[in-house]
Amino acid sequence: MNLDSLRTKAQGLLDQAGIRIGGEAPHDLIVHDERLFARVFAHGSLGLGEAYMDGWWDCADLTGMFTRLLAAHLDQALHTLDTLLAHLKARFINLQRGEHAFEVAKVHYDLGNDLFQAMLGKRLVYSCGYWAQATTLDDAQEAKLDLVCRKLRLKPGMRVLDIGCGWGEALKFAAERYGINGVGVTVSKEQAEFARELCAGWPIEIRLQDYREVDERFDAIFSIGMFEHVGSRNYRTYFERARRCLDPGGLFLLHSIGTNEAGARPDPWIEKYIFPNSMIPAASQVASALEGLFVVEDWHNFGADYDPTLGAWLANFEAAWPRLAARYDERFRRMWRYYLCVSAAVFRSRRDQLWQLTLSPHGVPGGYRAPR
Repeated sequence: MNLDSLRTKAQGLLDQAGIRIGGEAPHDLIVHDERLFARVFAHGSLGLGEAYMDGWWDCADLTGMFTRLLAAHLDQALHTLDTLLAHLKARFINLQRGEHAFEVAKVHYDLGNDLFQAMLGKRLVYSCGYWAQATTLDDAQEAKLDLVCRKLRLKPGMRVLDIGCGWGEALKFAAERYGINGVGVTVSKEQAEFARELCAGWPIEIRLQDYREVDERFDAIFSIGMFEHVGSRNYRTYFERARRCLDPGGLFLLHSIGTNEAGARPDPWIEKYIFPNSMIPAASQVASALEGLFVVEDWHNFGADYDPTLGAWLANFEAAWPRLAARYDERFRRMWRYYLCVSAAVFRSRRDQLWQLTLSPHGVPGGYRAPR
C-alpha cells in the first residue's frame, strides 16, 4: 500500500476513537513523518512507541489520546508479529528465574536514583498512591504506606519482611510510625545501596537478594509493586515462599497491578524499553496460585488512583528535566513521557487495576475488618 492508502486506513481506525490526524483537539495526532503509518501497521505498539521516541509524531494530550484508543480497543486491531513473539516468549520461557530476575533492575531500576528522586516526590515510593483523602502526591504516598501498616496490624517489636523493598521507604515508614524491625530484599544494586543509607540507624536490614532465597520467619510480610516482575510460571513458588516465611498468626499484604483478562499479552514496547520480563497478573492466576496456602481476608481495588499518581510523576519529571538533561538525552525524555502517559491511560480507561490483597495462613479468628 502507498502512503496515502496507509494514512486513509489509519484514519479509518482512529475515527472509532474520535481522533483526527492533523486535527486541532488536544488528543489529535500530529504527524511529522508520513512513514509513521507503515511503521505502525508493520510493528504495532512497538512501532508506534519507537516512532514517538524518534519524533515522527506528537500529541498535546498523550494520555487523553491513549485513553480513547484503549477504550475503543484499537490496540487489538494492531496485533503484529512483535506482539505474538512477546506473548510466546512470556508463555513458554521462565523469564523471571535466575539471572533473568535481575534484568529489570539493570534496564529500569538502576537507571539512576537522580531520575527517581526527581519524579517520585518526597518519598521514593514507586507504586500507586492512595488518594481517598489526599490532594498531593506526597500525601497520597504516605496514606498508602499507612494503609498497608494498618491492614497488617503492625505493632512495636514485630519483625517484618518487605519483598521487593525498592529504596527502603516503606520499611523506614513502618519503623518510624509503628516501631517494627525488618528485612528488605531487592534485585537492584542501586536501590539496595540507597535503602541502606536511608534506613541507617533504624533496625532494618537491606539485602541484594532474590525473594526465593529468603528462608526465615516474620510476623508480617508486605510486597508493594514487585509482583508484576514475578511471572505467572512463578506465582505458586512466590506464595509458597511467603507462606513458609510468615508466622502462622501473621498477615501478608500483596500490592500489585492486575489485569482484567487472563493471559493478557505483554506489550512489546513496554517489554523492550521499560520493564523487561514483566507480566501483569489476572485475578484468576492470583487466586489459583494462592489456593491452599492463604485465606483471602480482603481484596481491595483502587486502580483509578494510579491515574493521578502517574500524572504527578509526569509533572515532576517534566519540571526536573532541565537538571536531568545533563545525563539523559531527548530521546530518553520522549520515551519516559510516553511510558508515563500510556500507563496513565491504561488505568484511566480501567483496562488495568491496582489490587491490595490481605492474606492470612488460616483465617483471622473472628474475622478480619479491613481498614480503608
